[in-house]
Amino acid sequence: MGLKHLPWLGGFLLLLTGCAIASATESLSFSSSETTSPAQTVAQSTPSADTTSSSAHLLLGNPSDAKADVASPENYLMIKPEYALSYSRSKGIPNWVSWQLSQAWQGDAPRQNNFRSDTTLPTGWYRVTTTNYTYSGFDRGHMTASEDRTAIIEVNSATFLMTNILPQSPDNNRGPWAVLEEYCRTLVKQGNDLYIIAGGSGIGGIGENGSMSTLASGRITVPANTWKVVVVLPAGGGIGGINNNTRVIAVNMPNSQGIRTTDWRSFRTSVDQIEATTGYNFLSNVSEALQETLESKVDTQ
Repeated sequence: MGLKHLPWLGGFLLLLTGCAIASATESLSFSSSETTSPAQTVAQSTPSADTTSSSAHLLLGNPSDAKADVASPENYLMIKPEYALSYSRSKGIPNWVSWQLSQAWQGDAPRQNNFRSDTTLPTGWYRVTTTNYTYSGFDRGHMTASEDRTAIIEVNSATFLMTNILPQSPDNNRGPWAVLEEYCRTLVKQGNDLYIIAGGSGIGGIGENGSMSTLASGRITVPANTWKVVVVLPAGGGIGGINNNTRVIAVNMPNSQGIRTTDWRSFRTSVDQIEATTGYNFLSNVSEALQETLESKVDTQ
């Protein structure tokens, strides 16, 4: 007998299917109220000014007080389910990208490698393309690493938006930067949640084709350095888990060739030094007393 003769059976099967999808979605949800579920992700979300306080990726603050306002083209806030960032229209790169890294973001989704323009940028803004980097001598350097977002395919795909990318010298990107990224994921496997902010500073790097200040006829600025701040917290502890002994890793690496085999630890510095270089205010959601303590230290672990 055909299903058309059993309408109640069709409805029952549809109900079962819906329950199965809901169950799969719930299995990817975070346990902490201060986190964001990869299952709720949309590869290209629309920036929203009223989601700043609710984004898990900005739990420790908005370093440059970026705004989701076209009147702020050099410090334009974009909040995505997978990360948050401040974008510079004139530089064609993020000023900084901030993201949470926990076990909930880890899985077995394969690397998508689908570099592409970010269509959520405001109308009329130039949208950097992957071909803008072709033969430049610089890598399309992720800020939020592809391997940090492997829970499901959609969240991995989001890391390949060009608003998450800046020009990195191959020896920087594939050397100490990559080793530090892997070390961060090791810390997560050991039972920690990380809050990471990364970006570039200065103008002019050295790639495989020599020194360059810009790419794509001036549309993309090549930074002189790449920096990263990593706050290490017990899993699920949130901002309440921060104290004077909280580990904070800060690095500032030259965006140049010749450093591929250099230990990332040799580039460690203090958050205070990165603030002095960038003008940003990190950990702004933490008390001033804790900021003074944590930001002045140089990690030695």
